[in-house]
Amino acid sequence: MNIDERVKKIVQMLDDKKANEIEVLDLSGADYISDRVIIANSLNGKHTIALFEYLKKDLRGQEEFLASDTTDEWSVADLGDILIHIMIPAYREKYSIEKFLKELMK
Repeated sequence: MNIDERVKKIVQMLDDKKANEIEVLDLSGADYISDRVIIANSLNGKHTIALFEYLKKDLRGQEEFLASDTTDEWSVADLGDILIHIMIPAYREKYSIEKFLKELMK
């Protein structure tokens, strides 16, 4: 499965479990640690953790989670060429990582 198919699958999984405002950034041409970044809003803290655990369980054997960190507010998973951020809306607004990453894409 190529990276775009993998990203599409992850996005669909997040969407199926009610994540919202899902955005995919292609950073393959930028000097960044991954080629794709997926950012999604959770509904609340429990939902953040539930989404992360769902991905980890359902992607077992298909994706290798090289590193991860999870809290009620923000979970991040490093799959090597794909980074996944799941956050409550307040954190996403506060840290505005899309703005930072979009600057790298220029």
